[in-house]
This record gives sequence, C-alpha cells and structure tokens, in this order.
Amino acid sequence: MQFNFQQFWTRRRLLPVLAVLAAFGLTMDGGAQAQDYSKITIKTTKLSDGIHMLTGAGGNLGVSSGPDGVFLIDDQFAPLTGKILAAIKAIDPKPVKFVLNTHWHFDHTGGNENMGKNGTVIVAHDNVRKLMSTDQMLTAFKKKVPAAPKIALPVITFNDTTTFHMNGQTLHIRHLPAGHTNGDSFVHFREADVIHTGDLFFNGLYPFIDVEHGGSISGVIAAAGEILKLAGPKTKIIPGHGPLADKAALVAYRDMLIGVRKAVQAQIGAGKSRADAVAAAPTQAFDGVWGKGFLKPAAFAGFAYDSLKN
Repeated sequence: MQFNFQQFWTRRRLLPVLAVLAAFGLTMDGGAQAQDYSKITIKTTKLSDGIHMLTGAGGNLGVSSGPDGVFLIDDQFAPLTGKILAAIKAIDPKPVKFVLNTHWHFDHTGGNENMGKNGTVIVAHDNVRKLMSTDQMLTAFKKKVPAAPKIALPVITFNDTTTFHMNGQTLHIRHLPAGHTNGDSFVHFREADVIHTGDLFFNGLYPFIDVEHGGSISGVIAAAGEILKLAGPKTKIIPGHGPLADKAALVAYRDMLIGVRKAVQAQIGAGKSRADAVAAAPTQAFDGVWGKGFLKPAAFAGFAYDSLKN
C-alpha cells in the first residue's frame, strides 16, 4: 500500500482539533453534539522519569509519580475518570494525592467531583474556586455551566504562586493574570525541564480566549513571554490542547498572537465596529497554519477584538 504523506499529516493535525471540539461539545460549525466517552482512549506519553503526559478528551493532563504519591494536573470529564485512573495506575499504583486545576473550564475540572470523593486534594488559583462556586455562562458557546458541588471545589487555593516538593521534583505553580481566563496557572517541573501551560497555550490552533471571565489576548501574549523565560531548547512543554510542544512551538504561538493583535488593533484604531473588523479578516496571514482548529478565524478575531476593546 502506498504511503500518503498528505493524508497522514492531515490526520495528525486533525486529532488535537477533534480533542478540543470534544472538550466543548461542539462540531466544526459550532453546533452541539453528544460526546461518546466510551470511545475515548487515554494515551500516555513518558516525558522523563516519573513525569507523563496523558491525552484523551479535554485538556491535556500532566502526571508526577513516585515515592511521595501521584500529583495530577487537570482531570478532563467525569465519565473519563475511570479511564484516567487506570492509565495512572499503569504508571504508579499509588492513589492520586493532589490534582491541580489550571483554570475553571469544565474540560479541565469535570473529574473534580469523582477525584474529591476518592480523597484527592484539589488545588487551584483563588479565582478558580470563585468561578466554580456559582453558575457561569460561556456565551460564546451558548453553554450554561452550573455551580460545582462542594466536593468538586478546590480546597487549597493560592493568589500568586505555590510550590510542591514531591517525587524528587520541585513543582513550581504560578498564576498569570488575564490570560485565557482570570485564574490560569502553569506548572514548571524544574529538575525535569518540563512545563504544563494549561490553556495559556493551544499548540497548532487558534485559542479560545474567555474574555467573559477575565481573559485577554494581551494577557496570553504576556503569559507566553513569561513561560518562555523558563524554557530552553530541550524543554518539553505540555500545552492545554494540541500535541506535545517545545520552545520553538511556543515562540511561534506567541508571534502569531502578536501579529493578530496588531492587525485587530489597527481595525480598532480605524474606528471599525466589531462586525466590520472581523469582516476585514485580520487573521488572514495566519489562517493557513492556525485556522484549522475548532475556532474559525472570524471567531478568534472577534475574541481578540472584544479583549482589546475592554
């Protein structure tokens, strides 16, 4: 059988896109769809001794394992908890001691209730608990997110940074303001040279910027810059969505965002309305690489416009 490189590459690019679509319960044209979690498999990628990346549906997971127990970054959706725990058990039979939520969105916190019932301690930025404690609306997706039950809420919160010392690793967790949301955190495994960015980084696709809950394109650009200060040529970067990345991929992401911001800001400076600014296709120069994700270029341009007008 002849190998079709184009078909292979298209499929490779499409897989992370479908994962994000599943995360928000959307089809390519923005319509709602029921997610069949029975068909989702959890893939495990070893990054270094005791550190793994897990992918399934929803945000990418990070796992630290070893003699001090298991530390999990995000937990995707409730129906996947069993599969996620089975994948972790294949790495380390110890229970999950802690789970860090990188932000409040349901594709990263949906397993919290199950984890809490299992005795896992949930950790997050102060604003994550605040947002999860009351009903929220994601207007962009016409989705109401009800308040989480008490057992699903973070029980340890922080306002700037916190550090875990586990399994021979220093896990430095830092909040970066007004990025993807108002409660984003990233995790730096210092000794292992691994970074989990949460949704401050969508690798290979336009990101959703939750302006409604404190996000902004300028904040995401600033966050990328802060994370890049910690990254070297061999750093492994787990993005919130998309395949495993490196420093060069994060640089390309930041540069794209800077270019889009400049183009949208020019439309605002010219006095264009939101509709006219979006119709001018300010992302056009970047659509060939970044515009094949779950967000159409026009939607991303609209989020950028909203955040710059705020």
